[in-house]
Amino acid sequence: MTETGPIVVFANFLSDLAVDLDEGQILTTWAQQAPRKAWLLRPGDVFVTPVPLSREFLRYVYDLTGVPPESVAVIEVPPAGAVPLARAVREAGLLEQVRALAGDRGAALLPTALDASAIAFARDIGIDVHPYPTVEAAEAALKTTMLLNTKTGFRETAEQLGMRLPEGRMCRRPEAEGVAREILRDHEGVVVKPDRSAGGHGMRFVSRDDLRGGAALLLDTVGGPEGLWVVEECLDVAESVSIQLEVTGSGTRALFSGAMRTVQGSFTGYASPLPPSCAHVAGELEEWGTALGRHLSDHGYAGPFGLDALVDTEGVAYASESNIRRTATTTPHAMVTRLTAGSATAHPAWAVSKGWTRTPMGFDWALARLRASRLAFDPDRGEGVVLYADVPPDGRSWRYAVIARSAGDVEEQETALAEVLEFEGG
Repeated sequence: MTETGPIVVFANFLSDLAVDLDEGQILTTWAQQAPRKAWLLRPGDVFVTPVPLSREFLRYVYDLTGVPPESVAVIEVPPAGAVPLARAVREAGLLEQVRALAGDRGAALLPTALDASAIAFARDIGIDVHPYPTVEAAEAALKTTMLLNTKTGFRETAEQLGMRLPEGRMCRRPEAEGVAREILRDHEGVVVKPDRSAGGHGMRFVSRDDLRGGAALLLDTVGGPEGLWVVEECLDVAESVSIQLEVTGSGTRALFSGAMRTVQGSFTGYASPLPPSCAHVAGELEEWGTALGRHLSDHGYAGPFGLDALVDTEGVAYASESNIRRTATTTPHAMVTRLTAGSATAHPAWAVSKGWTRTPMGFDWALARLRASRLAFDPDRGEGVVLYADVPPDGRSWRYAVIARSAGDVEEQETALAEVLEFEGG
């Protein structure tokens, strides 16, 4: 962000943009990642978070970013169940506090998800929504934003834009089994995806054997009894990749690309840049992403978005979904860019992932281990490990970022990290 005005960083992970609010448990789990938004803070900013941040973590962030602690305001919103963050702020009686901190200083709201509740919240406190010139402009982008965060909306648009897609069909939940059986006549397996889903939530991988002998296709409850689903051929996947882009007033620009780390279709981490095995798809990804960016711009959208793809064992890329929002990699990339600016590492390789320690530990103890082993991020070198999401609630499931000069160096540091923090399987 290059704007000089203050920003209200609004960590509204509890949003209906990608998943129905009925999926309360998964949304609450995702909200535990809210502390990472602290890496976006600049002097004068306000951070509205649905989970508390430890003092140790905030001190660590301020030390690395050079932000004076007294120059920012952190508003921790008490738990209110699976409700949008804007509603939780109102129920906690914090609306006036946010308005007082932001409303008379020309601030803009920076939501994790551009949804109706975030736009209403911006109106309530009298500020615009970043990066739109007005609240009305942000609201005008809502229809397209919601549509392209669905699997069906993406497939329709991707076909219009000429992207290569896995063979598949859209259908209602009661029809999903029949559609799966049809596609399984020509393919060994299918992937069955709920229309509104993120991070692999609700996805099923189904083989021919799974439906033999009259066996039924058992689906998650996502989307309700008549919800939309997408059934696609299951590709022989070598890599899951993505490109992250940004729509601005001057056009669409690619920010970075990389390979996703997944387990059964669920996102577990990311490494940038693209590995050599699939670097050849970079041009096609950028071409598809730029076309999607033009489409988004034509429909009023501005800001970051991601395009995911699958690269099969023949090296052919297939577009799989779009994420028209700040994704799981948007803030880590901003953090990496910020921390390496002016360092010896001009164009770093980096990865974000998660490791489980054998026993729980506090933030300062984990950081002390990194520093003692010289793995902790060094601002002068522009390399090292960053504990970018605070101490986890269980003290064991640590999210981390590794920044280094090359992908090989990232891999070496991850191996050393697993030993230093005694990760299970490390």
